Amino acid sequence: EHFRMKALILVGGFGTRLRPLTLSVPKPLVEFANKPMILHQIEALKAIGVSEVVLAINYQPEVMLNFLKDFETKLGITITCSQETEPLGTAGPLALARDKLIDDSGEPFFVLNSDVISEYPLKQMIEFHKSHGGEASIMVTKVDEPSKYGVVVMEESTGEVERFVEKPKLFVGNKINAGIYLLNPSVLDRIELRPTSIEKEVFPKIAAEKMLFAMVLPGFWMDIGQPKDYITGLRLYLDSLRKNASSKLATGAHFVGNVLVDESAKIGEGCLIGPDVAIGPGCVIESGVRLSRCTVMRGVRIKKHACVSGSIIGWHSTVGQWARVENMTILGEDVHVCDEIYSNGGVVLPHKEIKSSILKPEIVM
Repeated sequence: EHFRMKALILVGGFGTRLRPLTLSVPKPLVEFANKPMILHQIEALKAIGVSEVVLAINYQPEVMLNFLKDFETKLGITITCSQETEPLGTAGPLALARDKLIDDSGEPFFVLNSDVISEYPLKQMIEFHKSHGGEASIMVTKVDEPSKYGVVVMEESTGEVERFVEKPKLFVGNKINAGIYLLNPSVLDRIELRPTSIEKEVFPKIAAEKMLFAMVLPGFWMDIGQPKDYITGLRLYLDSLRKNASSKLATGAHFVGNVLVDESAKIGEGCLIGPDVAIGPGCVIESGVRLSRCTVMRGVRIKKHACVSGSIIGWHSTVGQWARVENMTILGEDVHVCDEIYSNGGVVLPHKEIKSSILKPEIVM
């Protein structure tokens, strides 16, 4: 019954908040839990029968497309780019991709923000959308500190959205926009081809006509566009794997809590790994290493007795013997931390060698 559904993923800008990783690859291709961020979304869309994904992107579309060509074949889904020559906000890209999103089926299409990681309950969302008969559905998620976000005020029983309140000083609710939408083609008639915001300009108008409905997202949600949230998101994602697909997690004496290890990685004797660790393909973790709350990307070597926590170790980097890397240290691609070095929150650009300790959080150019 789902007739050729389509989806638009808003990729947008340069990924500045995830530098130095985004100096090497476009942000959607940065791995999260051993898989490019965007692939989590594309696989979820494919699983419910979406046949075509359009990426709204304003730089390096060639890099993205070359990379995703492999997945087109593997997943059997069409992936195209709609390139902005100037940044168009969150609504402009929909107008730009209009011809790619609309066909004669009249089916609604998904729009996803590329930084968002969740369990993607897209099938439930289609059912919800059909049941309320409105023009647009948005996914909302509950947060502890709504004052940092735009809050969606909704009628609890029906999900009808009443209004949006940006960074409320007084408590009006704790549900925020989760960046996953299902829209009827008619929504495109409301959007001009100019820099414009779907949250601030388009949705409030639809809500005023009582045609916007919100569904509370079951399970976890995280915007992983910055390092601190990336590490938190990894914990939530691995928790959800434990519940839904625990066979994917590593088991054995060296592992504590949830750990994801690529089958090609090698792990030495006497290590203690976890909780909340992802180890990518081709990594070598030597003996006596301690890893917790961190991501170790493809081709990294962690030498004997090193300790890494709360950090992201970029591709093909090395961490020396007895080194300690912690407190949101982010190593770009091909960074080499010498033996016995301490890094407290260092952010290190690609292709560097770190010969002296980084005692307080700073950027190492």
